[in-house]
Amino acid sequence: MAEDVRPADEPDEGGPAPEGDQLPEDLDVTGFVGPYQFPNNNRRRIPGAIYLALGLACIAAWAVTDGNDPVLVNDGTLYAGIGLLLVAAYHFLAGVTLELDEKDALVAATHAVGFPVGHASAQMGWRGLRSRPTWRILLYSADDPPAKRGLVIIDGVDGEVVDQFVEDNPEDWTQYTDA
Repeated sequence: MAEDVRPADEPDEGGPAPEGDQLPEDLDVTGFVGPYQFPNNNRRRIPGAIYLALGLACIAAWAVTDGNDPVLVNDGTLYAGIGLLLVAAYHFLAGVTLELDEKDALVAATHAVGFPVGHASAQMGWRGLRSRPTWRILLYSADDPPAKRGLVIIDGVDGEVVDQFVEDNPEDWTQYTDA
């Protein structure tokens, strides 16, 4: 039986349109209503618990067989169990709970720069070996055009200002003014 082969730009006269690539429902922003919720770092504890259970199971399997069946359970099972326990420990240590949302971080950044803020943008980032959550806030002064801009890094757990940089705005905005 011969296959019906047509160029992609030629329409199918008799049948329904073919299905194309589609986003999964949870990634489709057209149906989204409400503010975006950033995922919390404490979700890392879930895979940590799974690694912990698997690591303990590997060590228990190694201990029960006591080397009697080296084909199925051998010293590699013990080493894998220890490795899984180490990975689980990291997940529990890195699963720090995010306490500040982006609005709280914007308020803290506004207080840190010392000028009225117009446009601002928040980005979640992580720092350090434990992946401590931090907010990176880029903000412009409320002038038209903005005279100052700043970058403030806020700790997402305790709200401490980690670092900040403020400068006069070097961008030329004259083409966007009504003058």
